[in-house]
Amino acid sequence: MEISKEEIVHLASLTRIAMTEAEIELMRDQMSNILDNISVLNEVSTDGIEPTSHSINVISVMRDDESADSMVHDEVLANAPLTESGFIRVRAVLE
Repeated sequence: MEISKEEIVHLASLTRIAMTEAEIELMRDQMSNILDNISVLNEVSTDGIEPTSHSINVISVMRDDESADSMVHDEVLANAPLTESGFIRVRAVLE
């Protein structure tokens, strides 16, 4: 599918992307190629094929969430480099 230069200029203005003439031509060629490839995919018959979210079976490697007791407040503060009045002291991030 051939995309016109005007369509690329219009897309560039919508996305607020400044493009040179060379970039417009390059983008026109690349987008035309992408749409040609998509049109080939549209010709593939998918009748009787069940939709999937992954092409292979995915097994979660994450452990199950388990409820556990929190750390003791004093132990947490003992690991902090700086504390003040029972809280962890951090450097100011805003001035």
